[in-house]
Amino acid sequence: MATNSIKWTDGATSWDGEFQGGGFGSGVSIIFTRLDRPGGGPALHRHPYSETFLVRKGVVRFTVGTQSLDAVAGEIVVVAPDTPHRFTGVSDEVEMIDIHASRRFITEWL
Repeated sequence: MATNSIKWTDGATSWDGEFQGGGFGSGVSIIFTRLDRPGGGPALHRHPYSETFLVRKGVVRFTVGTQSLDAVAGEIVVVAPDTPHRFTGVSDEVEMIDIHASRRFITEWL
């Protein structure tokens, strides 16, 4: 079995980058998210697959469907397929691993 390795960021100290797994035989795609100030984050959107967020650093406010919740470092948030969601940094620094259950990113902006 072949092993593939790629560089997911341009800086050794930065926490920011993306990986689409399809070209590497993986069934997942990953976003390494870093927010440097409160209020940052993507607009409301959804995917036809689940998305799992691993909060690595900071506090993040998630809107999932009609619910809102704050997640802190060490917590995991799972969003079901086709569920509108967004997140916003609450703390000064946020780092997350966003795992898309898909070989490629498919996003519908709402």
